[in-house]
Amino acid sequence: MKYAFIDGQRAQHPVRRLCELLDVSSAGYYEWRGRPSSSRSFQDEQLRAEIVRVHAASRKTYGRPRIHAELRDQGLKVGAKRIARLMKTSGIQGVRPRQFVRTTDSKHPHPIAENILARTFDPNVIGGVNRVWAGDITYLPTREGWLYLAVVLDLGSRRVVGWSMDSTMHDDLVIAALDAALRQRRPQDEVLFHSDRGSQYASHDFRATAYRHNIKLSMSGKGDCWDNAVVESFFGTLKTELGDPIWPTRDAARSAVFNYIETWYNSRRRHSALGYVSPNQYESLLPIAA
Repeated sequence: MKYAFIDGQRAQHPVRRLCELLDVSSAGYYEWRGRPSSSRSFQDEQLRAEIVRVHAASRKTYGRPRIHAELRDQGLKVGAKRIARLMKTSGIQGVRPRQFVRTTDSKHPHPIAENILARTFDPNVIGGVNRVWAGDITYLPTREGWLYLAVVLDLGSRRVVGWSMDSTMHDDLVIAALDAALRQRRPQDEVLFHSDRGSQYASHDFRATAYRHNIKLSMSGKGDCWDNAVVESFFGTLKTELGDPIWPTRDAARSAVFNYIETWYNSRRRHSALGYVSPNQYESLLPIAA
């Protein structure tokens, strides 16, 4: 078992160092490696190499379910338990999203919309795109100060359809994210937009923008982050998979977020709520509302 682990890690670490850490001899390892492998062991080593490749391609974020889905789509028929075993012996594991962090203040005099969404998050129940959107704000630390990020997710596909970033957290931030979603999607029918009770989403200008574009507002219950859990979860995933660094500049953080959303999350990252396909792939199977 130790020799198999060393063999799986030798591309990333010196064999001599691995042998020292596991208290085995280099000569013993090379003797083991030179022996004819059984059919099962040979297949395991081939599968282990594929697991390492998929994990690396996922920015070292995928756990067993997503690695299983990726290998399955590539035509490899292998059990989930076998993948889990090989991941464990190779020291490979996925990353876990961080817990929710509240970023908005609901203590304001603006009107509060009814919670129409009522945690209807299942894409199968929503039944298509451009029907229910959700938005929220988070913050990213940089050496120049905070960078605030507002996003709009289509809950029918989990795709990020609009976002904006700024050094302040005024209502212009969320209006810009909504405008970006409207430019990209151009919905013709009414869209339900869900958010928390933050002053940005309850402001006169945001409500006026929504009204002009036939958007009906829905808001979470007081102090209940679970009512907007999909967007909160997205933020946790984004920060976890980016490593949650302190970026040197706001521009560096903007670039990292843009790259994450466009080249990874929307187009390639497998989503558990979508049957482990990416938002873009899921949408390709659905009609876009005209």
